Amino acid sequence: MPPSGRTFLHTSFGLWAGAMVLLWCSVATGRDLPLPMVRTGNLGVVSDLEASSVPASNLSTEASGHPDGYDPGASSALPVRSAGLRLNGLNGTQPLTVVTKGMLDSGESLSIALQSQGIHPSKIHLVASQLSRVFNFRHARPGHRYRLAQDPDGQVLSFRYSVSPEKSYLLVWDGERYAVSTESAELRAKLAKISGQVDSSLYEAISRLGERAQLANDFADIFAWDIDFSRNVRPGDDFQVLFERLYRTDEDGLEVYVKPGRILAARYRGGIGEYSAIFFEPEESSRGGYYRPDGTAIERAFLMAPLEFNRISSSFSKARRHPILKVVRPHRGIDYAAPSGTPVWSVASGEVIYRDRAGASGNLVKVKHSNGYVSFYAHLSRFESGLKVGDRVSQKQVIGYVGQTGLATGPHVCFRVQKKGSYVNPLDITSPAGDPIARTDWTAFSSQRDQLMSHLGIINLLAAEEAL
Repeated sequence: MPPSGRTFLHTSFGLWAGAMVLLWCSVATGRDLPLPMVRTGNLGVVSDLEASSVPASNLSTEASGHPDGYDPGASSALPVRSAGLRLNGLNGTQPLTVVTKGMLDSGESLSIALQSQGIHPSKIHLVASQLSRVFNFRHARPGHRYRLAQDPDGQVLSFRYSVSPEKSYLLVWDGERYAVSTESAELRAKLAKISGQVDSSLYEAISRLGERAQLANDFADIFAWDIDFSRNVRPGDDFQVLFERLYRTDEDGLEVYVKPGRILAARYRGGIGEYSAIFFEPEESSRGGYYRPDGTAIERAFLMAPLEFNRISSSFSKARRHPILKVVRPHRGIDYAAPSGTPVWSVASGEVIYRDRAGASGNLVKVKHSNGYVSFYAHLSRFESGLKVGDRVSQKQVIGYVGQTGLATGPHVCFRVQKKGSYVNPLDITSPAGDPIARTDWTAFSSQRDQLMSHLGIINLLAAEEAL
């Protein structure tokens, strides 16, 4: 049987037999069939805090004293989710359907994959020609999934081509003609928590707990103004994350985990100190943000670095021997070494005032910020597509990619900052914080903070601070 997919015969007898097996197991054990909800390991714990879906909408508080849409049960009393089976067509009249499904392998086209499973070329041509209205199969990639349903005579009843867990292209026979559509999966959010301990890196620790790298990226983004996760992480540091897991229902009616959603609360503790963050959206605001338990904003005007880097290859200095020119002269910036092609972002919102080649600096972008600041990003391999002088950029918006254009011995970004025309050490910039929680929002914030921190298992508030 080919590794890229399988062919299944769905019959009434098969469904009936499966139902009888599940029913026998349930009766024999005297309880529902449980699905494990907690995994423990060397690094920590992963848990779903509830079994029911919750809306991926703004989190609010109500008189009941718990976040809207979330079950108030403690994380220590985790529910058990039962296995279920939905039965259709048990009257024996449902026609036989032949289902072929699989996933494209590296170097494999949809035509090759389906032919290897015995699908006639004429059916493959039908599918490709009909779906060409919404998808060009020249853009097919490894990992894309497909599902073909045919009747016993070989007529195509439906075909689904999924380019991601969230987006699919669908072909359906309605009895008279084929209809083509694009589907975006409806995602449902469930509250979840992970906690663990770092051995080598935050990314490895979260991955070993079974979570996606995106969650580690989002966690690092929240604390980017306080923690440099490329340098300040130490073995033994611990963390907790309360977040939304986003699920969809697949074509077989099964619930599938798609990706991590919004982080609602987080904490990191180690040699550099202890940091906590709570997501809160003020009532009069169009967007939410992250705040410390005392209500001060975590976000600042300037990020600590313009990229995810491996190391600092050269620091800000008044006298440095140039590695190529072999002369001693000031180095008015910081060289961040990283692989070629690593995204480089603006450390603060502002306006692009230069985007061009600049001699020894190679490909250079300059961004003008408020209060007389200008940031420089040199030796880029290329600029972000569409970026031009005069564009407004937001904080952490990608403006280019790491390279070694100009005078450079290896891939890196030379990051410089001027204040009112004079170069300053970027690490010495005292970045102003955002606005704290307003007095009018304090009651709602403090209630939501206490609920979320309780789910994390952390209540670290001082009564004296609360009285202020």
